Amino acid sequence: MTIDTSTEAPAATGTDAPVRGQRSKRAKAILAGGLVLGVGAAITLAAWNDSEFATGIFAGGGFGIEGSTDGTAFTEHPTEAAAAPLTFAVEADNLAPEEPVYAGFAVQLTAASTYAGTVDVTATSGDAIASSLSYSVVETTTFGCDAASFAAGDPLVTDAATAESTAADVFTLGAVTTPVFLCFEVTPAASLPQASPSGTVVWQFAAESTTPLP
Repeated sequence: MTIDTSTEAPAATGTDAPVRGQRSKRAKAILAGGLVLGVGAAITLAAWNDSEFATGIFAGGGFGIEGSTDGTAFTEHPTEAAAAPLTFAVEADNLAPEEPVYAGFAVQLTAASTYAGTVDVTATSGDAIASSLSYSVVETTTFGCDAASFAAGDPLVTDAATAESTAADVFTLGAVTTPVFLCFEVTPAASLPQASPSGTVVWQFAAESTTPLP
């Protein structure tokens, strides 16, 4: 009988594989750690900063108009009670049918104004005679108003009622203390009653600011 004395090689226990695996994991961990450190270093890099500032100073503008009955002395007439009395060249208190009377007036921006403006003209009267009157306005190159200057003027308002009417954007004021000269024509109707009681017509010049003055 033959006895086999050869010895089988011991089975592999896998010890080498885990060792290599652990080394690989450590290497990966080191590499990963290096990547993390690299990202951290990029985040902490210094940055530059700069700023700009702006400031503004503000104040309210000015706007106002004033009138004159002689084209020279201007003052404000801000209420109906303080209205400037127009001086008609012909007796306005002795009217005849279809015989017009004339009066001059001037309007300008106050010296403190910082805006240009447009002007509306409104006529009102609660007196009976107003229903028999109409008015027209022209702009003249110089102060003064009569039939000749009215005929040569630039028409602004034509045959408007004195009892109640409004003419919008009649004229423009574009420079301070530079007057617009106006000539009023008031015409009695053919039906004007004889010895009509006197009455008062009020004209309001309502200015609205538009654009800043240069």
